[in-house]
Amino acid sequence: MKFVISYSFGKDSTLALHRMIEQGHTPVGLLVMVNSQQDRSWFHGVDRMLMEQIGQALRLPLLLCETDGSRYHLELEQGLERAMGLGAKACVFGDIDVEDNARWCAERCAHKEMRSIFPLWKQSREGLVREVITLGYTAHLKCIRNDLLPEWMLGKRLDWPILEEMERRRVDPCGESGEYHTLVTGGPIFHQPVPVRCGRILQFDSISAVDITWDPQV
Repeated sequence: MKFVISYSFGKDSTLALHRMIEQGHTPVGLLVMVNSQQDRSWFHGVDRMLMEQIGQALRLPLLLCETDGSRYHLELEQGLERAMGLGAKACVFGDIDVEDNARWCAERCAHKEMRSIFPLWKQSREGLVREVITLGYTAHLKCIRNDLLPEWMLGKRLDWPILEEMERRRVDPCGESGEYHTLVTGGPIFHQPVPVRCGRILQFDSISAVDITWDPQV
């Protein structure tokens, strides 16, 4: 089956894509929501150049849906239409167990008479993080909640010591409630790793983020 994936560039959507490919399904593209005011992906803040490099490394076209947020749902649905034009029969999401989010995604697909698929749904949060690490994905911590995690974790690869530190701090290791977000730049479904450099730390009230950019010299 051909499908499009709602892609955030993070570990969960990457794992969902991994599983679909492993099951023999064919992705037609990466459906990415872009903040038109910042020219970065929504929520994970990936800049356009890095988005393009990751798309090339996955050998999948980017289906960019640009919005200031006021037409977020409509832009997503238009993106689904474009994916259908490429042969997609379903849209895949990396949601795990937040019912309202999954219901919203399913409604967007239903409006376009498209299937919605959630490969990670209702599975162990900790188990999913361990799967990402075991598979060998390079997932950098892109954003953190300042009241839960220390700034030194920004830009670090999500690995066993980082996971142990999160467990020690009693932080949800999956970050499903926004404890942290990741940016994946390499792993089994990447045809080559994407070289990146971590830059300045940005502060947004209770959230800190590191600016991660493509750097071919790394």
